[in-house]
Amino acid sequence: MSAPYRSTPVFDEHTLPAALRSRHNTKAGVWGIIRVFEGRLRLTYLDPPSEIVVEQGGSGLLRPQQDHFVEPLGPIRMRVDFYDAPPV
Repeated sequence: MSAPYRSTPVFDEHTLPAALRSRHNTKAGVWGIIRVFEGRLRLTYLDPPSEIVVEQGGSGLLRPQQDHFVEPLGPIRMRVDFYDAPPV
């Protein structure tokens, strides 16, 4: 897998920014991978509508300009890695 060009800090259920908990998206040409190190979170995609629960050790893919938001399901540790091409 190619290396991300940028990563967020590791957030927990208290430090997860409100901006990530509400509707937002990545920029054109930017892919993201949400990585959950501890706990579980709900990742909700708005177009097309769907949701997944990402468990400890798992990840969720964010496509360019895909509206989404996350919700911690209890204590978590997670971060988002950003790529300028589809991660493989």
